[in-house]
Amino acid sequence: MTAVPVPRWAPHVTVATIVVRDGRLLLVEERIDGRAVLNQPAGHLEPGESLAEAAVRETLEETGWQVRLTHFVGAYQWTAPDGTPFVRFAYAAEPVAHDPARPLDIGIERALWLSPAELRADPARLRSPLVWEVVADYLGGQRHPLSLVKVTA
Repeated sequence: MTAVPVPRWAPHVTVATIVVRDGRLLLVEERIDGRAVLNQPAGHLEPGESLAEAAVRETLEETGWQVRLTHFVGAYQWTAPDGTPFVRFAYAAEPVAHDPARPLDIGIERALWLSPAELRADPARLRSPLVWEVVADYLGGQRHPLSLVKVTA
């Protein structure tokens, strides 16, 4: 009898950045399956980069904002309705500089600033439940040192 190999579980590793200015959150509006949804600046970890580098890069690519990371908010595990598993690492950052002429990533319609109440008012527009969960944790004071996430060479 031959053992049947079990497929290796391979979640999508993503990052998200909470950027707050004057009490408002930096978000992106993107079109997914023809539907306009809201998300933090977020995306996939690329080969050769740290999670922190990915968070800074994704924020710039999706919003035109350069940011400085200030804290690690948390790690989140979620399985999408289609069965796709995700592990998201969320960071907090402060805005440094904006380049309004910078083209945004494909699929990103615009970057916008919303209050937490505006974001919470329309949960159907959130790309995933992780969007509000990360914001709620941040607003609740969940902040850890950046050194909590280690990069080993």
